[in-house]
Amino acid sequence: MTHRAAVLGKPIAHSLSPTLHNAGYAALGLTDWVYEKIECGEADLPGLLAGLGSEWAGLSLTMPLKEAALSVATTVSPVAAAVGAANTLVRRPDGWFAENTDVVGMVALLRTLGLGAGARFVVLGNGGTARAGVAAANAMDAGTVTVVARRPAAAAALGATVVPELWPGLDAVAAADVVISTVPKGIADPLGAAVTWRPSTVLFDAIYDPWPTPLADGAERAGCRVLSGLDLLHAQALDQFRLFTGMEPPAAAMREALYRARA
Repeated sequence: MTHRAAVLGKPIAHSLSPTLHNAGYAALGLTDWVYEKIECGEADLPGLLAGLGSEWAGLSLTMPLKEAALSVATTVSPVAAAVGAANTLVRRPDGWFAENTDVVGMVALLRTLGLGAGARFVVLGNGGTARAGVAAANAMDAGTVTVVARRPAAAAALGATVVPELWPGLDAVAAADVVISTVPKGIADPLGAAVTWRPSTVLFDAIYDPWPTPLADGAERAGCRVLSGLDLLHAQALDQFRLFTGMEPPAAAMREALYRARA
């Protein structure tokens, strides 16, 4: 039997997740595994899941499905429940299990840069990826977590540890040790030139298409270290690969295929 997995979202044509996962399958000789992409909105998700056969092992989820995933799952991991969003659904005998691998992926990437406890985090946005950013900051024992959003109430809803700030929050961004941008492409573009960047700041921009964003370009020109959505895509996919296949992912082969495709 061919084992199947896919990434769901709307729009989805730009997704490089199939490149990433299929490279992993090829590297391990998993010729009976295939990963694809399916366009799916929130209203379509329950019906799509109901129509999937037993060959489907798991699903990756992107916008706008990360919050909706919790309502269709049979069981939810503690991390996904705490974040209020899931980017992964895994087929289990009793139904679909919801997980959030964005959090562990973000933490792993930030730790490679030597970030420790007490760092000042600023998260731009208030959606599912922003929730993961807040959770990652808390997991790293952040000194402060400021969420910048168009509506302070939406920012405050992301957790008791959050300090809400009205968009664009230029002063908060300029003072941050880590800035995690989770807003859709184009929204943060004006901030690239407007922020007075400190070279010691780390920018984690969750977008990878187009790249570099004006936000990333502005930070990089100021000497900041920059992580991209492509870095996150790779990091979060490693745990998805484990959950779907039960095998250790060939991280180097997957990363090479991903960056080759984006070149």
